[in-house]
Amino acid sequence: MIKILHLSDIHMGSSFSHGRINPETGINSRLEDFIYTLSCCIDQAINTPVDLVLFGGDAFPDATPPPYVQEAFASQFRRLVDADIPTVLLVGNHDQHSQGNGGASLCIYRTLGVPKFIVGDQLDTHCIETQSGKIQVITLPWLTHSTLLTRPETEGLSVAEVNELLIERLQPALEGEIRRLDPDLPTVLLAHLMADRANLGAERFLAVGKGFTIPVSLLIRPEWEYVALGHVHKHQNLNPNNDPPIVYPGSIERVDFSEEKEQKGYVLVEVEKDTVHWEFHPVPARDFCTIEVDVTEREDPQAVILNAIQKRAIQDAVVRLIYKLRSEQLDLIETGALQGALQTAHSFTIRPELVSQLARPRLPELAVNRSLNPLDALQAYLDNREDLRDISEAMLEAAHSLLNS
Repeated sequence: MIKILHLSDIHMGSSFSHGRINPETGINSRLEDFIYTLSCCIDQAINTPVDLVLFGGDAFPDATPPPYVQEAFASQFRRLVDADIPTVLLVGNHDQHSQGNGGASLCIYRTLGVPKFIVGDQLDTHCIETQSGKIQVITLPWLTHSTLLTRPETEGLSVAEVNELLIERLQPALEGEIRRLDPDLPTVLLAHLMADRANLGAERFLAVGKGFTIPVSLLIRPEWEYVALGHVHKHQNLNPNNDPPIVYPGSIERVDFSEEKEQKGYVLVEVEKDTVHWEFHPVPARDFCTIEVDVTEREDPQAVILNAIQKRAIQDAVVRLIYKLRSEQLDLIETGALQGALQTAHSFTIRPELVSQLARPRLPELAVNRSLNPLDALQAYLDNREDLRDISEAMLEAAHSLLNS
């Protein structure tokens, strides 16, 4: 049996807004969280030991991460080189330039000739020699319209029509790789994609306007024993019949509050020809905690909010406190006391929401002395506009699309 560790969507260098600077290291605490959970995965790979590591893409938030973030990522994967464990790094949508060409953040590993490291930046088949025998890995990186189609071919077509045309181009390309396979060796498809049956999380916004959706039926083939996916941050198996398993391991650390209730981790796989066994393993990701309180009908709103905080396990968690109140109750809330009650949290935000339409809500996160990126600012604004709730999701998607264009 060949043992494989399958992980994906590290996004090292993201979620800094939920952290703080560690005075001892000068590093954002959220980067330290991501380094820690990645180290847990690498520890498992080395201690098992596994024969192969498959990374499903999205190493960083974008294709040009700061050098110190790249170094943190490389220092962990270097341990696999030292342990003589072959590794495949697949290119995801965040690893590409904004134009969708190349895997800028990962191609350095190929340029430097890192031993036993393969960068999957194109559809290709790799025969890998492991300690337990040979295995074939088909790499399918994140595909954009420009990858398979020219601009004239897509002019005048709807999004659905372009998606259909892309699938028509991808099918024979995959078939070509399948025909090259050695039928006596086990095979894994390693792909970074949005499958049509996937339950989505933060990535529904992170990839707006890019790539396309691939039907799960295209991934169910008898020629491969396991389908290792990346891109969707929620762990799931899209083919419960396991013929073959089609598995998203999910991200290894929470990116934002949309992933608050999701377990984070990696997958251990044992595979040989016509046989596969896989198991999800959680990692100790940082807890996120949302406390929502409606005090509009309460005589002592401050006490109610403080009591709600005391009932939750907020120690070392990333916390957001959301409370609804009437405009005439504003003077009954002492923000300093709320901040004091949240001091045991790793970090926190306080978001009051006014139910009255006669007064504008006081939003601490939008104060002039706060630094927010445009999307967080828009989210905070929409969260306090009841009259825009019906179109808030569409507005967020449009904003993501504009910022990523």
